[in-house]
Amino acid sequence: MITPDFINGSFEILGAPFIFLSIIKLYKDKEVRGVSWAGVCFFTLWGFWNLYYFSHLGQYVSFVGGILIVSVNFIWLGQIVYYLYKERKRKC
Repeated sequence: MITPDFINGSFEILGAPFIFLSIIKLYKDKEVRGVSWAGVCFFTLWGFWNLYYFSHLGQYVSFVGGILIVSVNFIWLGQIVYYLYKERKRKC
């Protein structure tokens, strides 16, 4: 039987590689264009909340997916901050 945890966790597990594509793109471009750091920050914070929430509910497939999602979002957010800082430093 497929449970809601399995379905939600599968979406999260499959979503992480799509976010990883953004990490690769930003690494190649080395410029932040077309994405807001605030949105990525919000979803990263939500991801950290989900780690607590899913484990509290005993939804372990979603928890594993949440680890993947929050990890790639955290890396992506770090890249965004780094490249925005470099760009602003270059303009000075």
